[in-house]
Amino acid sequence: MRRTPLLCLFIAGTTAAVTGLLLAGRPAAADEQDRRFLVAKNDSGQVRTFNVNGEIDLNNPFFRNLGSNGRSCFSCHRPDQGWTITPEDVQRRFDASRGMDPIFRTNDGSNCKGADVSTLGKRRRAFSLLRTRGLIRIGLAVPADAEFVIDSVDDPYECSAPLTEISAYRRPLPSTSLRFLTAVMWDGRESTPTTTILEDLTRQANNATLGHAEAASDITAQEAQDIVAFETGIFTAQARDDRAGSLRAGGATGGPVALSEQPFHIGINDPVGLDPTGTPFDPNAFTLFSAWADGKRDARAAIARGQALFNSKQIVLTGVAGLNNQTFPNGVTVPEPFTGTCTTCHDTPNVGNHSVKAPLNIGLTDAARRTPDMPLYTLRRISTGETVQTTDPGRAMITGKWADISKFKGPILRALAARAPYFHNGLAATLEEAVDFYDTRFNIGLTDREKADLVAFLRAL
Repeated sequence: MRRTPLLCLFIAGTTAAVTGLLLAGRPAAADEQDRRFLVAKNDSGQVRTFNVNGEIDLNNPFFRNLGSNGRSCFSCHRPDQGWTITPEDVQRRFDASRGMDPIFRTNDGSNCKGADVSTLGKRRRAFSLLRTRGLIRIGLAVPADAEFVIDSVDDPYECSAPLTEISAYRRPLPSTSLRFLTAVMWDGRESTPTTTILEDLTRQANNATLGHAEAASDITAQEAQDIVAFETGIFTAQARDDRAGSLRAGGATGGPVALSEQPFHIGINDPVGLDPTGTPFDPNAFTLFSAWADGKRDARAAIARGQALFNSKQIVLTGVAGLNNQTFPNGVTVPEPFTGTCTTCHDTPNVGNHSVKAPLNIGLTDAARRTPDMPLYTLRRISTGETVQTTDPGRAMITGKWADISKFKGPILRALAARAPYFHNGLAATLEEAVDFYDTRFNIGLTDREKADLVAFLRAL
């Protein structure tokens, strides 16, 4: 049974409610009796957020309603949920408010834009993907110069949208540990080749307020700056495991403080040689629990074994658009197939996202993996007439390129235990299901013990 979180989250977006939430999360550890930390329990243990800039400022516009529909950034970015949302909490908020909490708005929270929400039953149906998977609807138009058209859509919700646009249902990405980002949003739509991550985050803060919060005008430059300063100043990670104890005991370096001190630059540890320092790729990208490798405590040893598997288990990577047969700016071409490890794609040391912009198609949106609650789009390439079916065209809706269909960036892997479900579409309800996806997708042949060890490691991040 899930524990009641120390962060006593309730739904209102008011300063008073947020104040109560944050004060309820005061850490109990003697060395952390200050206002830089937020703490919450989860099924695996305890997750913590560390603010390098000092006390959480509840007057920060991140927590304020800057739009017209009652929402703030906080509506979809909750600290006890790894600064995203979980279906469990969304359902609780639905029940408590009878579907009237600000997160339940028909501009993007409902399965169809402008859905009928006049009764409780209709609201329950209209917000089913938000309630059960924690998915927000992103409306995207096919780019004018796209290499493809939408031939048809099998839409379980019968939204009657034109064939020039799609509804993409995606998890809100965590608004924490953003110093390690290389692209903003799952499809990178807030990033450009000529802007910095800080500039991208500034644009995203404004666009989110205009879109998700339905603001009538842009936020001010100061408000955007304050939001970005807050988001880039907080770091979140699992800090305690119920079986292994403190994740910084015995020489381990888990938790958010060590994460905030992790060195990073664009291209660090890139597997195809794009690190600007010239340092070669080291597949041992995770070293948090190396000190536990020879430990006698079974739970700690399992986490260490899982880390070693993540770093070194050989995987034949094949059919990954954006990796196999891809030629990179330095002239390196990755063959098909290619033998790598988990850290080939999760290469940023002790963080787990890719250290350069590298959207990939790993098969998450293939027709064969479609679930009944997802739409299925049939796309046709204009130049050749070939077709492909996908539940989400991904990066292609931004670039218009056929080669970018169903490509998404890999997210930061820290604080995973707090923020199920996983992948952009919530396909994996648990970390066990996420591990099973990779095992079957790449025919890795993991044993039951290896799967359990990998899950133990991922929960400890």
